[in-house]
Amino acid sequence: MQQLRFLTALAGTLNFSRAAELVFVTQPTLSSGIKELEERLGVALVERTRHSVLFTPIGLEIVERAKDLLGRAGEIESLARSHANPEEGKFTLGSIPTVGPYLVPAALPVIRKCFPDLSLYLREEMTESLVDGVSSGRLDMALIALPFDIANLEYAELFNDGYQLAIAKSRNKKAARQVRDSIFSGRSLMLLETGHCLQRHALAAFPEQDLSLDESFAATSLATLVAMVSEGLGVTLLPELAIKAGLAENAQIDLVPLPDACPRTVVLAWRKTSPHKQLFRTIAQILKGAQSAV
Repeated sequence: MQQLRFLTALAGTLNFSRAAELVFVTQPTLSSGIKELEERLGVALVERTRHSVLFTPIGLEIVERAKDLLGRAGEIESLARSHANPEEGKFTLGSIPTVGPYLVPAALPVIRKCFPDLSLYLREEMTESLVDGVSSGRLDMALIALPFDIANLEYAELFNDGYQLAIAKSRNKKAARQVRDSIFSGRSLMLLETGHCLQRHALAAFPEQDLSLDESFAATSLATLVAMVSEGLGVTLLPELAIKAGLAENAQIDLVPLPDACPRTVVLAWRKTSPHKQLFRTIAQILKGAQSAV
């Protein structure tokens, strides 16, 4: 690795003296190291003259490979440093779309204040993809709603997220209550498309009732659901977290509380083998506190 560093330094300067300065060795040491590399590889990498340095074709190709190799080695060193200093480095937080946009912005200022050397990247994905991402190491942690089989992941419960019934705005409150009651008499719900765990959770909110999905429509976002309800095209269940974050503000809908609905449980999950478990537990507490401030 040291010889490859010598080689790339020389390629960047085309001067033995300046290259030696870059890698903090003497010129004879650098020259000797490159010669040893040539002997090890069995090819000439550099043409030396009294006034210039020229790289052979194979030398130029090896320089490009060496740059890539040294870059990857640097990543390994950075990764090791992040493990040695668990409150520093880059971390990727995955989240289901019905939680992340409403919770993470409220928590970020506190996370930045507590961990100024930590960089957090947010990715929105479906629950199955999040569980796979955390399990494989692609993601460091994920915001997921239970019930869901999260394999062998460790997690911290953050809060229970209930629902409210969203219906088109009506000046007749009695009519609104009648719509609320009629939903449990065969009326179907407009919900997010298959793959969103909220669809399954919403249908299970009242296990004693036979709630059904309006199969003529499936939305890709909560904002789309609100827009459709505003147009009087149906009714839906909205999570209270999103409502508190302002999802329904200025929308032409009425919200009916559903205190008897079975809530979903929002958790922060991570690998059991992660060396950052204590950091993740602290972030979980911050996210939990942010929910009450939304």
